[in-house]
Amino acid sequence: MKQGRFRAVRLAAFLLITLAIMVFPVYGNPIDLVSIVIDRLDGSTTSEWSFGGRTFSYEFEWAVDASRFATVINNERWPRLTFVEAWPMALFGTNRENADLRSLGVWGRFDRRGHNWIDVFPVVPGTGGGGENPVPFEIPIPGQIRYMDMWVWGSNHNFYIEAYFRDHRGVVHTVPMGSIGFQGWRNVRARIPNHIPQTRRTIPTYAGLHFVKFRIWTTPLENVGNFFVYFNQLKILTDVFQTLFDGNDLADPERVMELWAQN
Repeated sequence: MKQGRFRAVRLAAFLLITLAIMVFPVYGNPIDLVSIVIDRLDGSTTSEWSFGGRTFSYEFEWAVDASRFATVINNERWPRLTFVEAWPMALFGTNRENADLRSLGVWGRFDRRGHNWIDVFPVVPGTGGGGENPVPFEIPIPGQIRYMDMWVWGSNHNFYIEAYFRDHRGVVHTVPMGSIGFQGWRNVRARIPNHIPQTRRTIPTYAGLHFVKFRIWTTPLENVGNFFVYFNQLKILTDVFQTLFDGNDLADPERVMELWAQN
């Protein structure tokens, strides 16, 4: 009799605990996810986006570089970069009369097969365009980035893409974006690993990443004598939530500099 009562009590306790978990779930830290187009990759030199009542604007161009076996014929050098009147129809439809729609194109050639690479990276305006000494510009990423994606046109070559980010300590991290061994336009997406630091213990705790470049890798068995890759709309999904506290304006580096400039 006592054993039966004990089992009934245990069952009742189990049911109460289960009900409490269902009714009062444990929530993690609050988040505020926003989607931001970092650059349209259409040849415009100014990228601007807004959130949280603030507007961010940066000016940069795009340039390319390559590994040692990139083709050189007389005075012609590869890879080449330009902006073409082409775009993913899944994104913009078939309106070919809209001359503002363009995509970043890369024309690659190598003299040897192997693990060749082409870097596509932002530079200070006026220093790219085939110049020998482009000045890199690393794009500040707002918030704590969760995902990055862009539209890529592939010609079924067995190549793959990586994205590079620099953290607040100066360490560069490589994020695989996957193969581009497909035909036509496709949205390529990458998740930013949790081990890449985007916060710090001391105020200001927010420590956003900087985008450094993309890298296209060839593979040893693939033809590299002549190929084209196109890109459109570089976009991120990022968490812009920030905890508010008494004096949180003093955690904003820009506001701090304004205050100290007054003295």
